[in-house]
Amino acid sequence: MSGALIVTAEMGAEDSAWLDGQRTRHFPPERNQLAAHLTMFHALPPSSEPEAERVLAREAAGPPPRATLAGLMNLGGGVAYRVVSDELDGIRARIAHHFHGLLTAQDGQGWRPHVTIQNKVSSRQAKLLFDELQASFQPRPLAIRGLLLHRYLGGPWDSIGKWRFRG
Repeated sequence: MSGALIVTAEMGAEDSAWLDGQRTRHFPPERNQLAAHLTMFHALPPSSEPEAERVLAREAAGPPPRATLAGLMNLGGGVAYRVVSDELDGIRARIAHHFHGLLTAQDGQGWRPHVTIQNKVSSRQAKLLFDELQASFQPRPLAIRGLLLHRYLGGPWDSIGKWRFRG
């Protein structure tokens, strides 16, 4: 089957519901085809699927990484919550090292973990939402439960697998 592979971190149910509510409120409805997500890799080659499954299973064998929604990011044409997690950064770095030479420029240039709640809007709209949310923002823990593998199908994603952290 063709279609690039996408790796995301699975968030806890309460955090997912809250972030998805934010996304539903602020994302242009005609463009909102996905639930809130924390992308780790945007496009691994389709041919690497069996290998990706093994690597994600290996990485999920440990305890869940601690993470925090630490702030907001103005994306220019949207807004996201910035995620801080040294442990998740380490997981991503090990996966990136494993797939060295197969990563796209986007996936190979470093990682700024975030959950987008608004995108494809004018910079003015993004700034208004950023300022509104920034006024009352308080950092909060973000539960990370596992690693997910998806296939990009031009819009919605096809779920391939889920690997839960232990503990």
